[in-house]
Amino acid sequence: MRIGIVCYPTVGGSGVVATEVAHALAAKGHDIHLLSYDRPSRLRRGTPGLRFHQVAVSAYPLFRYPPYDLALATRMLEVREEAKVDLFHVHYAIPHAVSAFLARSMCGGCLKFVTTLHGTDITVVGSDRAYMRPTRFAIEQSDAVTAVSKYLADETHLVFGVRNTVEVVPNFVDVDRFKPTQTPRWHQRPDGERILIHASNFRPVKRIADVVRAFAAVLRKVPARLWLVGDGPDREHAMAVAADLGCQHKVEYHGVLDHLEDVLPQADLFLSASETESFGLSMLEAMSCGVPCVSTAVGGVSEVLGDTGALTPFGDPEALARAALRFLEDPELHAVHAAASRARAVDLFGSERVVQQYLKVYERVLQ
Repeated sequence: MRIGIVCYPTVGGSGVVATEVAHALAAKGHDIHLLSYDRPSRLRRGTPGLRFHQVAVSAYPLFRYPPYDLALATRMLEVREEAKVDLFHVHYAIPHAVSAFLARSMCGGCLKFVTTLHGTDITVVGSDRAYMRPTRFAIEQSDAVTAVSKYLADETHLVFGVRNTVEVVPNFVDVDRFKPTQTPRWHQRPDGERILIHASNFRPVKRIADVVRAFAAVLRKVPARLWLVGDGPDREHAMAVAADLGCQHKVEYHGVLDHLEDVLPQADLFLSASETESFGLSMLEAMSCGVPCVSTAVGGVSEVLGDTGALTPFGDPEALARAALRFLEDPELHAVHAAASRARAVDLFGSERVVQQYLKVYERVLQ
């Protein structure tokens, strides 16, 4: 098949999953065209069968905000005409599904598109009064709609009352890339220092400050270090909180990493304090590396973790710390949950299994 994939290039689950879908489909011999306004962070160069198309937005003085949705619709039409694309797979309802509908309208209704909902396009952006109606319209105009968790599918029906079937196709992980290594755990290292890690786009809903507060509570009990991976608007605030709590010397900011699979296996625990989380892709990647996860009990996180990690109430860093310490003070318990985390990632969320689900959706739409 010839598939166009549209996503945001920024650090975050939707862009990562869209890019990994593109790589996986190209590896299967499909002709894949990836569209975005900048090069996605996970896009690897030189992949046969995968081509990147940048969407250029003109900074015309009349426009206070450049109309990206219009430029994207035009670029989708151009790519469809040049590459004979069979179908577009758009990740995020706003504006990508709206742009796909506009492109379809401009070509006489012959363009088919699948929309994948990832989370904040429904729980934050879509529920905003200014965007609710176009979000609902874009979902209803899609030839197929998928969501990354049952929680998000249910939320979509609840918030928008859409008539479409919203099929659950979870996020996935390349279990051959994200895998455990021979890195010794804290109880096997001379300094006994626990390594905790958090990876995200550092938006306010990720509550990075609560991650730091939980870490500070852990540090009062055991030797530990916190690695922060990613970037976003709350990075400076998180570091300021670390300074206020006197633990800044134990908090290391690593920025956006090209090879997260090399870093995650070195950690002893993944920590998340999100206010809302439709899936939790970074946690899944940590699980695949044999790293147990402790998270707030929000959204679809329980669908990802199962019984392999620990869930705590939202907004309670002390509870996060207590749950983390259960793993970080008991090597046997840690080893059991590390093995269970890896097994769950392989059994339920391997890339081959999930990409096949997307292929079935494409085939159904094209038929």
